[in-house]
Parts: sequence; structure tokens; C-alpha cells
Amino acid sequence: MQEMVIYGVSFDMVGKQPIVLLKTREGNRFLPIWIGHPEAAAILMRLQGASTPRPMTHDLMNDMLSELSVSCARVAVNELRENTFYASVTLNLNGKEVEIDSRPSDALALAVRTSAPIFAAEDVIAESAIEFEHEVEEQEEVVEKFKDFLDNVSPEDFAGGEGGGGGRG
Repeated sequence: MQEMVIYGVSFDMVGKQPIVLLKTREGNRFLPIWIGHPEAAAILMRLQGASTPRPMTHDLMNDMLSELSVSCARVAVNELRENTFYASVTLNLNGKEVEIDSRPSDALALAVRTSAPIFAAEDVIAESAIEFEHEVEEQEEVVEKFKDFLDNVSPEDFAGGEGGGGGRG
């Protein structure tokens, strides 16, 4: 597993589908994960410090965990199968770790609310990450390169030539 950070949320230019872009904490490898519009909004709102008058679903999850004295230890994108990403949320419950299956989008929306570290499995990174050849200094430069990439990519490009699957997290 490698630690990741949420680098940003964008939209693919073809289908206008939201994509969350994870970056390896060390190095210049970026993992794009296609997600749904509500989850993209939930991630973006929290990253931008916006709030809603009433708790949204991921806020409710966070509030419930907090009230029950359960903490989110980490989230992980642990598998890519048939063009679909799979993730898990690991909770600390009474000194015991409990791992729960999750869509990556929900895991990430919870992670940004709990400040939990985000990880991705080595094989997922090896199969789907995009690597920039040179050291990236400016976030704007990466965003521009990523937008250029998005102009010419579709979820099927990550299917390993087999097609199928939705590719959504």
C-alpha cells in the first residue's frame, strides 16, 4: 500500500463524469477514479470548506462515528476488478480495527471529513496510475496536463483491452 492524497476533482471532457485524482504522497503518480456527481460534490464541498444547513450523508456518517466514539483509521483503494475500483474503510472500535467494504467515492468523502489517511494498493497503482516523467512543482501545471489527458481518455481505456465494467468508484 502507498499513501495517497486527494489532488483534486475534475470532470472528463467526453461524458462530463466526475473524476477524483489521487496522487502518491511520494513521487508523481496520479490515480484517476471516476465517481458519481453526489460524491464529487461531497468531496469538493469539504475540500473547499463549504457547509450545508443540514448534514449531508457523509457528514451524518462522520457525526455518528464520533458520537459512538469510533474513529476512522484509514481508507484504502484496494482493488481494481473488471474496470471497477473497490475500497475499504478501517474503523477503530474499542481498540479493535474493523474493515468495511466501501465504494472509493464514499471512502474518500469520509476520509476528508475525518482526516483519515488514504492508501492505494500497489497493484492498483501499477495498473491504473499515470506518471509524469519530470518533477512536478506547480499544481496548475499538473491540472493542465491532467485536463489534456482527460480530453482524450475514457473509462474503457483502463479496462486492459477487455471492455465492460462501469469504472466508477
